[in-house]
Amino acid sequence: MSRRITRTLVAASVVVGLGCASACAGGDDKDKKAGRTSATGQSADGPKGGDGAGAAEDKDKGRAKAPGKDSSVAPDADEPLTRAQLKKAALTTGDVKGYKVEGAGSADLQGASSPAGPAKCQPVADMFLFTTDPVSRTSLSRGVTAKDETDASVTTLALLSYGSGEAEDVLAGLRKATGECTAYQYVGYKYSGVKELADPKLGDESVAFRLVASIEGAEVPAAYTVVRDGSTLVAFSSMNMLDADEVEVPAELVEAQLAKLKKATA
Repeated sequence: MSRRITRTLVAASVVVGLGCASACAGGDDKDKKAGRTSATGQSADGPKGGDGAGAAEDKDKGRAKAPGKDSSVAPDADEPLTRAQLKKAALTTGDVKGYKVEGAGSADLQGASSPAGPAKCQPVADMFLFTTDPVSRTSLSRGVTAKDETDASVTTLALLSYGSGEAEDVLAGLRKATGECTAYQYVGYKYSGVKELADPKLGDESVAFRLVASIEGAEVPAAYTVVRDGSTLVAFSSMNMLDADEVEVPAELVEAQLAKLKKATA
């Protein structure tokens, strides 16, 4: 099987898995999703009558125009970034040589969390959909592939914006879970080989781990790197069906994304 075909299969498997996970989480549990709230008491999907991310962006725009606030001043490190700021900070094609960055597609299927078994694996299970507890105030994700079509890797990046102290809580929970969890089930799918990797020591703090997802009969090895920069999490997942032992998040992508985020919010 050629690497080009394999990369297509990886993407297709991920789309199917994410689609099912989102549907399962939003089906029987849709009432739970509607009831999930952030630390401020607002629904995870934002105010009724509009898209959660868009509504959050509008709310943040209004806050920026409040009397006495200079919108030209760099945002406070504890203030959640708006969707507009995340868009400005996200990697695009041309930022990293040899890579193509595309719209989110399936990567934006951030459905409500469903229970993972065992419960100690919940933070790891949620990160597969870039869902967290507490939920992010707003988020943005992108798909990244190497321009070299013989590279079978498929990478997804997500920028997740939080309120004061929330990003730290998410990373602490994820770090604990990667040290205790080895395998779990989540919305009908099995995940195994969960392994905590060496701390990449990036940003304010970081976590890295691997796992193998069993999706529609396919074994999909995946590597994750999650970095906190102030109140924002930069999360990467890379999947590769050909080089299971070598699957890793490209360091150049992580470094470029962190640098662009820092520049965009300076």
